[in-house]
Amino acid sequence: MNAKLRMGAGGIVITWEMFQGEFLRKYFPADIKNKKVVELMELKQGDMSVAEYAIKFESLCAFSLHYNTMEAENDKCVKFESGLRTDIKHLIGFSQIRDFATLVDK
Repeated sequence: MNAKLRMGAGGIVITWEMFQGEFLRKYFPADIKNKKVVELMELKQGDMSVAEYAIKFESLCAFSLHYNTMEAENDKCVKFESGLRTDIKHLIGFSQIRDFATLVDK
């Protein structure tokens, strides 16, 4: 069976997104989750390397279901770019890359 799909009770297909959402609801109180989402919204690269920024960004994205869907890949890339230091933004320009892994590697 596909690792991304599992059968739940009653034969209901459980996607990764469904599992992740339920996990966050059950094990992370709303106030902690909300603080992490705010931290993501305010995240800037600052003195972190791009790799360090990407790791922090990804860890915080785990708390925002929006950034964990394929439909949000474009939004995720735009958010990541917006938090980069100005000197790096100038180097890459406003990128049209809308695959997160490719953008980070650029």
